[in-house]
Amino acid sequence: MIGQLYDAGSGRLLIARLIRADTFATQTLGLLGRAHVDDDEAMWFDRCAGIHTLGMRVPIDVVFVDRNGGVLHVAGGVKPWCFWVGRSGANSVLELAAGNAERCGITPSTKLETRWRSST
Repeated sequence: MIGQLYDAGSGRLLIARLIRADTFATQTLGLLGRAHVDDDEAMWFDRCAGIHTLGMRVPIDVVFVDRNGGVLHVAGGVKPWCFWVGRSGANSVLELAAGNAERCGITPSTKLETRWRSST
């Protein structure tokens, strides 16, 4: 499923192409094997408190989000081949290009809003 990511406080568009990891394949593969992640794209994992970067080719930013959309923690520039990157209390995880969390202004005080396009 494809959608967009917004700053819930300001309504500002943060990510124009948000990919929801809602199938076994997308949850398993995530951004693995990608040689590049565009600044306007990211991947969203529901019901997730941690990820790994085994098999990744590029560093990424990882944002841990609570069930209300509040950012708990931002792990910037996570290198490939990390066995576990997680945060207690997280309900969702956002993966995006390294440095993009800062460029988008995503901090632990940010509240995020996802808007998913209907598949029908």
